[in-house]
Amino acid sequence: MTNDDSAYAALGALTDPVRRRLYRHVAAQQEDIGRDAAAQAVGVSRSLAAFHLDKLVEAGLLTASSRRLSGRTGPGAGRPAKVYRRAEGEHSVSVPPRSYDTAGRLLAGFVENAGLDRELQDAARAAGAAHPYTDTGTGTDTDTDGFVEALRQRGYEPFFCDEGVLRLRNCPFHALAEEFPALICGMNLALLEGLSPAPWTPSMDPRPGNCCVALNRDDTTD
Repeated sequence: MTNDDSAYAALGALTDPVRRRLYRHVAAQQEDIGRDAAAQAVGVSRSLAAFHLDKLVEAGLLTASSRRLSGRTGPGAGRPAKVYRRAEGEHSVSVPPRSYDTAGRLLAGFVENAGLDRELQDAARAAGAAHPYTDTGTGTDTDTDGFVEALRQRGYEPFFCDEGVLRLRNCPFHALAEEFPALICGMNLALLEGLSPAPWTPSMDPRPGNCCVALNRDDTTD
């Protein structure tokens, strides 16, 4: 099977609406999720959820493992349950075939070799500021929800962690950031600086499995 065939198969697995809902729910979780919880979240039976979850594993969109959901060990802890999480790989299809990733790598390599990091950051910050999310300034949950949704629409998959920091599960520039980390992460930070309204402040705070940028809210800002 060619790379294109694999991508077609993976994305074709999401044509079923129940399967899409299950994938989105599992992908949004920080921890592995079991069949019962996934079924309840999307409103389907456990057996139907299990069928679709395993199809998503076959397509390479999810990975599966087994663990005891009770957290207990030893006799009486129960059998391990099958749990799921989003797979690490990425899939994209263009019909007819395009090679934007090649162009992106060439441009990133040129900018890095030419030492134009600051110019790229200035351009990214201006691009973010040209299309910012405009907070109403009321400090309400509606404002927060609106900003989170704006980040979600840009592919960042935002979530609040335990310490109240807004983190980003996905880097929309992951492939380039792997090859040109300093250049692309600096560009990403500048883009979010332009995009983010007060009192949100983006900063570099890389964590395994997350985007390198996190956002803190300073409610003391006037």
